[in-house]
Amino acid sequence: MKCCETVIFSSISGKALLVTSIAPEFVSFQKGDWPVSGEKIPDLVALTMGFSIQEDLSWPGLQAGPLFQRPRANVLVVVRGVDSLALPQSVASYPLENPVPFTLDSVAETVHSLFAEDTPVVLQLAPSEERLYMLGKANAVFEDLPVTLQQIRARLSQDGSVLASLPLNSLSRNAEADLLFLSEVQVLHDITALLQRHRHLAKDHSPDLYSLELSGLEELSRLYGQDSPQYRDATAILASVLQKFGEDVYALYGNSAVVEVVTVKTFEVPLTRKSRSILESKQISNPGSPYNLAYKYNFHYAVVFNIVLWLMIALALAVIAVSYNLWNMDPGYDSIIYRMTNQKIRMD
Repeated sequence: MKCCETVIFSSISGKALLVTSIAPEFVSFQKGDWPVSGEKIPDLVALTMGFSIQEDLSWPGLQAGPLFQRPRANVLVVVRGVDSLALPQSVASYPLENPVPFTLDSVAETVHSLFAEDTPVVLQLAPSEERLYMLGKANAVFEDLPVTLQQIRARLSQDGSVLASLPLNSLSRNAEADLLFLSEVQVLHDITALLQRHRHLAKDHSPDLYSLELSGLEELSRLYGQDSPQYRDATAILASVLQKFGEDVYALYGNSAVVEVVTVKTFEVPLTRKSRSILESKQISNPGSPYNLAYKYNFHYAVVFNIVLWLMIALALAVIAVSYNLWNMDPGYDSIIYRMTNQKIRMD
């Protein structure tokens, strides 16, 4: 069995790159030069996990896999501030056009609705923005994961920090931008460490979803420039860390995980009204849940709905038929009461 596959999506404008870093054998990416739109990345992730999408994705790069064999996990890492990363293993490359901002909220909703009883792991994290969304078993597994920049930087000074193993070279432990980058590397290390501690997650029947956004390289590029030694060293470190991160997750899930890396130099913001994600809404749809979750969907809802609907229609038709026949009934001919009364009168 092959260890992993790396599929690269490079943008036509040279501003973005999507890398499906690791994929199992039954998720097959074909070699070719077929572009895919950035806004279709959530649909592509959904298809790799075996979910249906609203609109067909006419893209030949991904072949249909076995119906009863789907990945146990999907990990998407967005790296801002770099055109591409030199990952050691590469199988195919695809151009990515229209690199607009996107989220995996729709995929997370699908996972939660289909596998609500199995409590799958759904983790969406952006350390630079201190944005975190957890669902299902992720609340228990990643409760000790540092989220805010202050927590992550404090983690760098503790035992097991990546500072002891990374070749920093030109990077400084005191510079703000350098610490942001190193903090994001620390988050990747801590995620794999927590998953190794909770290996039972990879043995359940529900797929897990991870979405991470890293912007440390963007800050280094803005501060030092792309030709600076700090930026080059950070790019090399991140490429090595992401490769190891993907291989660790792939192994933890029994060679049944898809790891994608999206490298974006700059996002193209479309001239449209910006909508807010329902996962970020402040309105609590379920007062009993502190995580702004919807009420649990009951899979018997469709069955009960159809039973009640057609029973009401049948009863309504029965009432109409009975009412029509009563209205047009001849009491002297159709009614047995009047018929017996008439016979008694005649006998008298």
